[in-house]
Amino acid sequence: MSCLHDHSCEDHNCSSDWSLYKHIDLSRVSALNEATPGSVKSVFKAWEQRLDSSGDYLESNDGDPELLVFIPFTSDVKIKSICIIGGADGTSPSKMRAFINREGIDFSDASRMKVVQEWDLVENTQGVLEYQTRYSKFQGVANITLHFPDNFGGDTSKIQYIGFKGEATQLKRDVVATIVYELRPNPSDHKTKAEGGGGLSHVE
Repeated sequence: MSCLHDHSCEDHNCSSDWSLYKHIDLSRVSALNEATPGSVKSVFKAWEQRLDSSGDYLESNDGDPELLVFIPFTSDVKIKSICIIGGADGTSPSKMRAFINREGIDFSDASRMKVVQEWDLVENTQGVLEYQTRYSKFQGVANITLHFPDNFGGDTSKIQYIGFKGEATQLKRDVVATIVYELRPNPSDHKTKAEGGGGLSHVE
């Protein structure tokens, strides 16, 4: 895909600037049908490290290529594109389906629920391809679930890297929740009139 903004990318580190890696809540990332529990966390890394194959990778159980990956974010994000780097020899996923802001999805849910978008994938072992989203549908994303129903003929599915590009809101969700609570004070907690003032601002 081409750059998503208006300047010469030779003079700017666009891929790194637009990466949402630092906004992924890695402690809560999970996957269904992973052969090694917890291995899904290894596929999320900085854009510059996407081709580093020295660490772990996500692999499905033998004879069952289907994978379901849940990715929550620390703040609401807007997702412009997704990059998937799969394995070799037919183990790379051949299709990707996305669900937004739906927690606890299992394979049965994924097979019957309406997807926000789906893509036919190619074997992208060099990390040069990104799949653009229907951007208007990928606003205010608190979490995303990616369903990989099949691969290119391998006994298992392997994923080396999953990356997102886009923008994140300035405030984390827990900070916003605290501010909302303070805007609705309990009279018993506030015996005197609060002094000072404040508000929310968005920093571009």
